[in-house]
Amino acid sequence: MRPLFLALCLLASTLAAAQEAPSVGEGPYQRLVLRGGTMIDGAGAPPIGPVDIVVEGNRIVEIRNVGYPGLPIDPTRRPAPGDREIDASGMYILPGFVDMHGHTHRPGSGQDVPVDYVRKLWLAHGITTTREPSGGDPDWLLEQKRLSTENAITAPRFYTYPVFGSGFGRPITTPEDAREWVRFIAAKGADGIKFFGAPPPIMRAALDEMTKQGLKGTEHHAQLDVTRMNVLQTATAGLTSMEHWYGLPEALFEDRVIQHYRLDYNYLNEAHRFSEAGKLWKQAAKPFSPHWNAVMDSLLALDFTIDPTMVAYLASRDLDAQQRRPWHSEYTMPSLWRFYRPGRAAHGSYWFYWTTENEMDWKENYRLWMTFLNEYKNRGGRVTLGSDSGYIYNLYGFGYIQEMELLREAGFHPLEVIRSATILAAEALGADDEIGSIQVGKRADFVIVPENPLENLKVLYGTGAVKLNDETGEVERVGGVRWTIKDGIVFDARQLLEDVRQMVDAAKAAEELQAGPMPMFIETIKR
Repeated sequence: MRPLFLALCLLASTLAAAQEAPSVGEGPYQRLVLRGGTMIDGAGAPPIGPVDIVVEGNRIVEIRNVGYPGLPIDPTRRPAPGDREIDASGMYILPGFVDMHGHTHRPGSGQDVPVDYVRKLWLAHGITTTREPSGGDPDWLLEQKRLSTENAITAPRFYTYPVFGSGFGRPITTPEDAREWVRFIAAKGADGIKFFGAPPPIMRAALDEMTKQGLKGTEHHAQLDVTRMNVLQTATAGLTSMEHWYGLPEALFEDRVIQHYRLDYNYLNEAHRFSEAGKLWKQAAKPFSPHWNAVMDSLLALDFTIDPTMVAYLASRDLDAQQRRPWHSEYTMPSLWRFYRPGRAAHGSYWFYWTTENEMDWKENYRLWMTFLNEYKNRGGRVTLGSDSGYIYNLYGFGYIQEMELLREAGFHPLEVIRSATILAAEALGADDEIGSIQVGKRADFVIVPENPLENLKVLYGTGAVKLNDETGEVERVGGVRWTIKDGIVFDARQLLEDVRQMVDAAKAAEELQAGPMPMFIETIKR
């Protein structure tokens, strides 16, 4: 019993410390200087370097070219020393990333992971700003926003979008109720609203009041309400962005109003929900057809933002691959494995019997979805990056980089991917005067990575990328973010990952001593 007792004590102390731990960042400094890096500004400009970047407090005050590639740096060009300096020679400096769909999933939400676990994974992958479209207690969300703004916790800055109706104490049944709730949440200091749908009079009243209060809104157009208001209808009524893709194919329907559900469909059956969703895009208008173009042009005219969160559905087109990503063994909490495993009552655990045919449907779904996203971007539309992690083998931080790779697959140039992750997300938040690009006067948010992310986005994963070392003949992993800087505060990304790994190890040790090893995957075959 003693080893079990010690392991449980270690787990308890580790997780308790991880709930509301103080910030582990260093700074801000009177003068921080980043020396000799190659800068990718986030606004779409190509890389330039070597540059020195000077930060005073939490603001960028100078960006200076200090030489030319392949030549020694000219010491006469360099700005004066700082009280903290980071040698970024040979490294790439990018703006801090913005996750437009991040859930903390605090204890009690089902995932049962420490909030510090989630936030350290975000910061370790360069995410300095998170839009949190969450239900539950709005006061808790807003308190976390305050603590992060004061840099009292290890966390990105937060933009809070409470779920429509949350914290109100009574159901919203009339348009006036909707307006009252919007005023209620605006007075608390929320930045926006997350919708799932509502009867049209209520939805229109909420969106109208949202606009009057100066808030923004996003929506997961749930199947239960999408036939009454699809994306084009909500955007016309004042919605500023959408999550995922629900509601967009419905706006593109030409020969139907309701998708062709299987006749035994039940929305609460997750296998029905996800398998039928995989057949939806092929029911929409064909790419570049008149109706397809008309819907796109209407959304563009409304300056509407699409936040696709493609990674949230990645297991649908290749379940085995998503289960076995290299980071799971070290960085995925045992409680998450339990949450992910198939269960009739668990959201997103839909592979009761997931087939090749299901995956073929989803591969086609992605092809059509990506075609729309790439063309929307090409015509000047705003596409941002969100991860919606915590479900379906989609791990915090790592899933955000997977979303980058998915945008690349959709046809985005790597610089366009970075632009979506930075300045376009800042525009969608109404914060592009403060964050989203490396520019004098803006907040000092940076991602510093030793390898070139434009050549290989995989170097942004905490596990890095596999590369053969030609000098030693050894295969090694290179990359991983080295430093994340938020508001002039420096976070050691490698130490953040080590902290997470220790949390996971402690949880595994306690569970194995108590109940034996938990299988990572479903391996039992009935013979």
